[in-house]
Amino acid sequence: MKVILNDDVKHLGEMGDIKNVARGYARNYLFPRELAVPDTPDAEAYFEGKRAEIEARKQAKRENSRSLKEKLEALNIELTLPAGNNGKLFGSVTSQTLMDWFEKNGFEIERKKIEIPGLSFKAVGNFTFKVHLYEAEVAEVKISIKAQETEESKKAAATSRKPRAKDSDEKAAAPAEAGAADAASDGNADAAN
Repeated sequence: MKVILNDDVKHLGEMGDIKNVARGYARNYLFPRELAVPDTPDAEAYFEGKRAEIEARKQAKRENSRSLKEKLEALNIELTLPAGNNGKLFGSVTSQTLMDWFEKNGFEIERKKIEIPGLSFKAVGNFTFKVHLYEAEVAEVKISIKAQETEESKKAAATSRKPRAKDSDEKAAAPAEAGAADAASDGNADAAN
C-alpha cells in the first residue's frame, strides 16, 4: 500500500516521502498516529504545496549534519579497558560501547549508524570508525584504546623495573658475610702466632 509520510518516521523515511508499506503497518501504526496518509491525488497536491517547507527542513538537517561531522572528526576518543599483556582486550569495543560513550558526552547517535571495521575492536591501539549522518554524510572518528592497569600488569612492571627484593638482600648480605669470614680468619691467624 502506498502512503505519504506526514512526519519523519524512524527506519522508514521523512515527511513528504512516498513509501510502499504493508497494509497492516499502515492501518495499525501509521494512520492512527497520523504519521502517514494514503497516497491519493489530493494528498499529493497537499504535500506539493508544502514542498518548500519540507525542503527547508531537509536543508536544516544537512547543515546540522555538517556541523556534527566537524565535531566528530575533531574528536579523539580515548578508552581505557582491561587487556592482557599481549594487548588483546578482555572483551571488545562494539557499536553499543561507542553509542554509550557518545550519550555520556552529549551526542545523539544511533547504534546502527556507527560502522566499525570488522564489527568490533579487540586490541589496544589507534583506530578509526565511521558514523553515518544525514543522507550521504559520513564522519571518520579516531579512537585510541589503551590497556587498563591490572594488579598483574602492575606486578609485572614492578619486577621488570627493579631487582627483586630477595636478590638485593642476598647481595647486601654477601659482602657482610665475606667481611666476617675475613675477620675470623685474621683472628685465627693471630691466635696461631
